Amino acid sequence: MADPQSNARLRADAGAPTSGVIHVRTRLTADFTVISNALAQRRGSAVTIGVAVYILSLPTGTPVSIAALCAHFTEGEILISRALRELEAAGYLERRRERLPSGQIRTRTYFYDVPGDAPRTDREGPQEQPAPTVPRTPQPEPEPEPDPEPPVSLDDADPEAVAVLAALRRIDPRLLLSVQEAARLAPAVSEWLAAGMAPVQIIKLLTASLPDRLHARPAAILAFRLRETPLPAPPPPAPTHREVPPAVLPFQTCDGCDRAFRAPAPGHCRDCRSEVRFRAAA
Repeated sequence: MADPQSNARLRADAGAPTSGVIHVRTRLTADFTVISNALAQRRGSAVTIGVAVYILSLPTGTPVSIAALCAHFTEGEILISRALRELEAAGYLERRRERLPSGQIRTRTYFYDVPGDAPRTDREGPQEQPAPTVPRTPQPEPEPEPDPEPPVSLDDADPEAVAVLAALRRIDPRLLLSVQEAARLAPAVSEWLAAGMAPVQIIKLLTASLPDRLHARPAAILAFRLRETPLPAPPPPAPTHREVPPAVLPFQTCDGCDRAFRAPAPGHCRDCRSEVRFRAAA
């Protein structure tokens, strides 16, 4: 006898939603990262959230430069740098420029679980601090409008740094800067010049390997490269004095014996001068 067939719907599990996501939870005991809902559910770019989660999952000391992140993600330099700027503006990421004992300047990156926390150095050790209390379904808060920036001018800027920035558009016409943008970038260029970099080197570093299409303002790209590129070690101090080598006297021909000898002017060699003095004494 054949099994009876029925067109009735299968009974849904009690308590299961009729639409939307259904979570299948697995209790993890290793290889997991705790992030706040405020970050995971942040409105905006998915690239920004992905970069944040990736950085949080890394052990302390792992490089998170723009090159290291581009090597991991398929997105390019522009999107990755934009994500880092958004995280920095939101307070999750902080970059500090510190000078090493060798004189070189390096950028140290601090990433916060919750914006405003103090830097922690125990991320690789056991995390015994309780997770921050955040609402399960946070409501998006309107972003405050940025304060109007005061006008700036090039009167106090280094003329050599301004000349370097003005020369960029001759290499790439897209790098045309306004007066205010040049005034904001000039101090960083002056720092590179003071570190011993030639203007040609700075122009080459700022214009090399730019993408075919810029997804951000040229000034933002230049500011990122000026901030992230390590400065060279300062040149050694110049010596206080220089030893001048003694002058080499030219060869002369002796008027008495035609022998060659060194002297500042023509005359007699040493032997002939001795013979003349001996005859004069006799």
